[in-house]
Amino acid sequence: MAAHPLARQLARHLRGAVFDPGDAASAAAEPAAPPAPFNGVARHDPELTVAAADRDDVRTAVVHAAERGLPVAVRATGHGITRPADGGLLLSTHRMTDVHIDPATRTARVGAGARWEQVIRAAWAHGLAPLNGSSPQVGVVGYTLGGGLGPLARRYGYAADLVTRLEVVTADGTVREAGPEREPDLYWGLRGSKDNLGVVTELEFGLVPVDRFYGGGIFFPGWAAAEVTHTWREWTATVPETMTTSLALVRFPDMPPFPEPLRGAHVLHLRVAHTGPIAEGEALLAPLRAVTAPLLDTVTERPYLEIARVHDDPVEPLDHHAHSVMLRGLDAAAVDQVLTLVGPEVSQCPAYMLELRHLGGAAGRPPAAPSAVGNRDAVFSLMVISPPESTGSYADALIKRMIPWSTGRSYVNFLTGPLAVAAAPDVHDPADVPRLAELKRRFDPDNMFRFNHNITPAPARGS
Repeated sequence: MAAHPLARQLARHLRGAVFDPGDAASAAAEPAAPPAPFNGVARHDPELTVAAADRDDVRTAVVHAAERGLPVAVRATGHGITRPADGGLLLSTHRMTDVHIDPATRTARVGAGARWEQVIRAAWAHGLAPLNGSSPQVGVVGYTLGGGLGPLARRYGYAADLVTRLEVVTADGTVREAGPEREPDLYWGLRGSKDNLGVVTELEFGLVPVDRFYGGGIFFPGWAAAEVTHTWREWTATVPETMTTSLALVRFPDMPPFPEPLRGAHVLHLRVAHTGPIAEGEALLAPLRAVTAPLLDTVTERPYLEIARVHDDPVEPLDHHAHSVMLRGLDAAAVDQVLTLVGPEVSQCPAYMLELRHLGGAAGRPPAAPSAVGNRDAVFSLMVISPPESTGSYADALIKRMIPWSTGRSYVNFLTGPLAVAAAPDVHDPADVPRLAELKRRFDPDNMFRFNHNITPAPARGS
């Protein structure tokens, strides 16, 4: 389905499909066409779009782009758009959805377009679980390359910590395998740098022995936000690593499908995922449940298939910006600063949601296989989700207020949309920046992969 001469030429070498801007009408009816992105806060306007069917298609597209000097953007689900791919080649991996589980080795092998919901379902059949994110609809590869900070983070760490092998097409069109023994530098850098070093076409990672958990959400009325948040802050210092929680201040729309107690309400949503004994989880939550009667309490024993009920993320597309900052601590003054901008008395707050996520535990320790995933010194993360019309000034003001508690860095997966990316603090640990820049020089010296949280290539040696 390609009218452009270059698109027709490329199409002859693909099992997948290629589209150009002139194909808009026909692409809408083409089954192979990439679906609309989950987050459309910025729109891509590429010269060409390739819907890759396999690794060879990815390689062909990258070689084609390199020959013509086209920059390349990579997309699976479109949850985490950063900079729009204007004038480049948009490479969609949404068709590459293979998922293989090896219960004997407790590993999963997935294609570039696989979503967490596929892996969760396949692994659960063997009593296993992946370190997925809050939304099972998110793509596995993009999430993991950014680190992957999910509902089991305090118990098991970042998703990237369990990655054992990556297959990647680099800017020169070479298919490389990266792991502890082969391409160890690339193995280190791919885990944490998103798509800066190439297009990952296959990912292999470990699974954890979790088939049930104690979790869900407790929704408190907004007027109790201060008391609940201060109680939660103190409580987090006492809980074991089996307990991962976050708090979100949310203004729910006054419409279905939200249940009646939440519809149109300003709510404090406590998200809970506990992998220890059920009785222990109940005892641990008792002090928070005692603060005030909740509007809704869905925390119970669940099969891991229901892990989405912890965060209850939107399942329909939602255009938004996401800003974030990592915090080395959270004292009473820090909580007060947050509440001044998002508390129940702030009637004109423009944000959809603000989240504080408790880290530490395994997420705060160096992994067995070192990687470019930083922020191990952070004890909390703060994220603000804002509507498309937001200028970013509200989120910027909040993040500036948190400077006394900030590590000075952000978490790359919690930065979405051009405004957030442009205004973000550093996302990599300072000690890792020179090494990442050198890897960028080696594997992408012309910065072909630049529609992202970009790493500038180090200068050529001798220049």
